[in-house]
Amino acid sequence: MKKAKFNGNFNQTLAPMLFLLPNLVIFLVFIIYPALQGLRLSFTHSGVFSETKFVGLANFKELAHDGVYWITFGNTLVFSIFTVIFLMITSLALALLLSRNVLKGEKGLRAVFYIPALISMIAVGISWRFILGDEMGLVNYLIKAAGNAPVPWLTDGRLAMASVIFVTVWAQSGYYMVMYIAGLQAIPRELYEAAEIDGAKKWQAFSKITLPMLRSTLLVVMVLATIQSFKAYELIVTMTKGGPGYATKFVVQQVYEVAFIEDRLGYASSMSIILMVVIGLFTLVQFKLTGKEQDYE
Repeated sequence: MKKAKFNGNFNQTLAPMLFLLPNLVIFLVFIIYPALQGLRLSFTHSGVFSETKFVGLANFKELAHDGVYWITFGNTLVFSIFTVIFLMITSLALALLLSRNVLKGEKGLRAVFYIPALISMIAVGISWRFILGDEMGLVNYLIKAAGNAPVPWLTDGRLAMASVIFVTVWAQSGYYMVMYIAGLQAIPRELYEAAEIDGAKKWQAFSKITLPMLRSTLLVVMVLATIQSFKAYELIVTMTKGGPGYATKFVVQQVYEVAFIEDRLGYASSMSIILMVVIGLFTLVQFKLTGKEQDYE
């Protein structure tokens, strides 16, 4: 059997590899290498000020009985599910509203909704803490001015969780809105015109044309939003500090505290490995549920 001969020139072969090389190096140095180091540390008892000692699966066995970790894991799961659902709905609604060229100042409105995505989540958390705070919060000030009792937005467990979900959706909807707008603009207008001629109503065109044609975009948004929600840290710490109690304490915060406050890098690494596996499983399930990308060409 003759070997296949590739006749590509420099622009077709080496040039693309040279452009990819910086990203590949960054990916290997800052993603792959730390991940492998984390996996190695998860099998050890180690810390910044202690000697590294190989312990096998001892960290994972201890983790199975760590009540605080599983509370934070449950909080993370609840936060992720509701955040992803509301993000997908809200960002899609904004994209549908601002992609039809029917509103005046549509481009300006897109920028307004996208601006929160450009702000540091620490700044967002601090700002909303001042807005929703019990004593000095703007919302409670207005409520008390109206003669009503203040609402414990950040000091009641359920309200605190609802508050961080709301603020997360507010901050990130504009980012995913842009993805949806790109997907909507790629849908041929002829399909809607044909549906209108056939007498299809707006909701029928949305369910039969828009949603199927947005399948790949929906998948991307779902996967990215899920990964981002599982990694939530800055916003939560600045808004509620994980409280009240453990009500809004998530896995990433627990990993940080165990690693750098308790100085148990090995045990914190085992927590991170579990989180990484769960994120991978969620992503795989999402790919399976949405099915293979359809060819609409």
